[in-house]
Amino acid sequence: MSDIQPIIKLEGANIFQKDNLILSDLNLKIYPGEFVYLIGTTGSGKTSLLKTLYGELKLEKGLGEIAGFHLDSLKKKEIPFLRRKLGIVFQDFQLLFDRNVAENLFFVMNATGWTNEDEKVSRAEEVLSLVGLSTKLHKMPFELSGGEQQRLVVARALLNKPDVILADEPTGNLDPKTSDDILSLLHQLSSAGNTVLMATHDYRLIDKFPAKVIRCEGGKITLPSQELYQE
Repeated sequence: MSDIQPIIKLEGANIFQKDNLILSDLNLKIYPGEFVYLIGTTGSGKTSLLKTLYGELKLEKGLGEIAGFHLDSLKKKEIPFLRRKLGIVFQDFQLLFDRNVAENLFFVMNATGWTNEDEKVSRAEEVLSLVGLSTKLHKMPFELSGGEQQRLVVARALLNKPDVILADEPTGNLDPKTSDDILSLLHQLSSAGNTVLMATHDYRLIDKFPAKVIRCEGGKITLPSQELYQE
């Protein structure tokens, strides 16, 4: 991979929540198209690391880069542009339950600069087809199962053709069969070229869908696969 530039890179990075140092001296490289698990106990820093990568937390010390944006010098006005390069999948869905599936997608597209109505409809249909929800365009979120709601969240994350998908415990509220379906979908997206960094505490998924692993532990990250950090 020496000729390929990493799409996520941290060098000597310290992750803070306010004045509390959560993770220190992080060195990490993740390359385009990789699927990487981020594991660790509750409170070990997984979510804080993801929040730093999508600009919710400022990188106070060290160097960081994701999808061409420098986290160590990221300005507040640049954060919306960064997030257009990222697809963010949350555990708690964060859907708009007073709007149907299409309107949930249009809301995001309107907020990220889409103006052509035909293009919005076409892209909504395209991402719903990718996640197996092509017949659900006019359904309300409460009419969907938990797995279908999470598929909608993944579809929403794909709208702007992101370079990186950041998923924070995306299967935490799902049963094992539905979790497997979501993991299969995320791995398919990775195989198609998306970089996926997924925080999870479900080691069963790692056994069933093997990929590279980063562990948050004791204020550090460890990389069981040394391929993750290549010079």
